Amino acid sequence: MAEPKPFHVADLPGVGPTALLVFAGLYAPILTLVVYSFNVSPSVATWEGFTFEWYLKAWSNAAVMNAAANSLIVATLAAVLSTALATLAALGTTRRPAFFGITAVYAAINQPLMVPEIVTAVALLIVVAAIKAATGYAGLGYLVIAHTAFCIPFAYLPIRARLEGMDLTLETAAADLYASPWQAFRFVTLPQLAPGILAGGMLAFVTSLDDVVITEFIKSPGQDTLPTYMLGQLRRAMTPDINALSAALLGLTLVLLSGFFLLSRRKS
Repeated sequence: MAEPKPFHVADLPGVGPTALLVFAGLYAPILTLVVYSFNVSPSVATWEGFTFEWYLKAWSNAAVMNAAANSLIVATLAAVLSTALATLAALGTTRRPAFFGITAVYAAINQPLMVPEIVTAVALLIVVAAIKAATGYAGLGYLVIAHTAFCIPFAYLPIRARLEGMDLTLETAAADLYASPWQAFRFVTLPQLAPGILAGGMLAFVTSLDDVVITEFIKSPGQDTLPTYMLGQLRRAMTPDINALSAALLGLTLVLLSGFFLLSRRKS
């Protein structure tokens, strides 16, 4: 008697065309945006030729450069801080026996993922407004703190997943060879955990870089990031330089993703 053929989702009728439609719906608008960022015409609906004019215009715009600098500063600091805190949280929730209340700890760490972002933004605004009134300080530090708090769960999830997938044999062997807890972490755990930390840092950076809601609530006058600057421009008129900025952000994201995959492959 012949063995039954293994089941594969791809063998179901209509899976191929449906997948193509889904990919077209996802990527056709992005491709259109990139193409029209090189359009000579100021119209976003009529193609009249190829040009780099809008990228050069955005590059020479002082407001765009200031917003880009703010975005990179806030995203870099928020990614570093949130990844460091997420690494400590992941170690504290995976490298110990289960304890009463661990579910509540998971919920607290992942709270920004479960609560609507507008709620988090309003809560942070209340705290920040009180601190501003008490101290008089109105710098970028508030954005860094707010983005760090929001990005912690995005960094935590890949780091925790990496820790849970790691074999404890090497750490146990290091302890048997009289390595201190710090030495075992530095020479055994950390090298294995590095791909997860890179993934968490990259995810936190991208999340902070394109955040609008929290930034719009927390920022002081003159502290626009690229997303909030673009939102302000869109309220006036849709111009090709906005397409150019969007395409530039897309390119930066692709570079980060490519770098991460190359680094994680090398680590493997």
